[in-house]
Amino acid sequence: MRENKRGSARFFSLYLPLAVLLVFLIFPFYWTLVTSLKPDRELYGSIVTYWPRNVTFLSYENLFTQFQFLKPMSNSFLVAIITTLLSLTVSVLAAYAFSRYRFKGRKVFMMLFLTNNMFPTVLLLIPLYSIMRNLGVLYTPMSLVLSYTTFTIPFSVWLLNGYLDDIPRSLEEAAEVDGANKAQAFLRIILPVLVPCIVATGVYIFMTSWNEYTFAVMFTNEANRTIPVALKNLIGELGVQWGLLTAGGVITIIPVCIMFFFAQKRLVEGLTAGAVKG
Repeated sequence: MRENKRGSARFFSLYLPLAVLLVFLIFPFYWTLVTSLKPDRELYGSIVTYWPRNVTFLSYENLFTQFQFLKPMSNSFLVAIITTLLSLTVSVLAAYAFSRYRFKGRKVFMMLFLTNNMFPTVLLLIPLYSIMRNLGVLYTPMSLVLSYTTFTIPFSVWLLNGYLDDIPRSLEEAAEVDGANKAQAFLRIILPVLVPCIVATGVYIFMTSWNEYTFAVMFTNEANRTIPVALKNLIGELGVQWGLLTAGGVITIIPVCIMFFFAQKRLVEGLTAGAVKG
């Protein structure tokens, strides 16, 4: 009897709330998928269906044939990959310098990196627009790359600096005793240990660049639109093209899901690095 009461209490206090939370989190993705598979007569009909009566992939076909969705996808991939590689390269080197060396103004710079993320990115629109125009890169993918690095690099330096502080200096000192210089010790000893943290930071940078809208709508034109801006164009004054919009949403999620699937082990290691000590 007592075990039954414990089982019931556990069900209502743990499993039921978890089930409700899971449904709450998954239902928007499910509804997006279902909507993308519905024909127009079900999308704009008076009866709401929770699964299409006639499954169709016409929305996906029209997305790539009529809407030319492949172009914004390639633009988003280009911007996200270049931003990730550039931000990681600069952030790893900067974080290593801040972690291993003590120099004048170090704390001031770290505080500036932190305060950079306290303000909304919209405040940077006007100065960055002027800078990109003067550099001659406005309405090109490079304008987005440079804009995104203004907030991905400072945050990444903070993340990686914390990870590096947890790596014992004795590892580098042992390598130097064996004849390695600073660069060799960093490349052969520190960098391999830092891989999970780099993967976690890279996922953050990629997702930020992949989903960003504000800078993308200001610094691109029709030839260089990224996915968020392209999908926004499906929302017009006369209505919303729900089939194309949800199909684009499903396709947009797929690369992120694939990235998480292959990088989940490294991602968990990186996110939990330094969490347990002693």
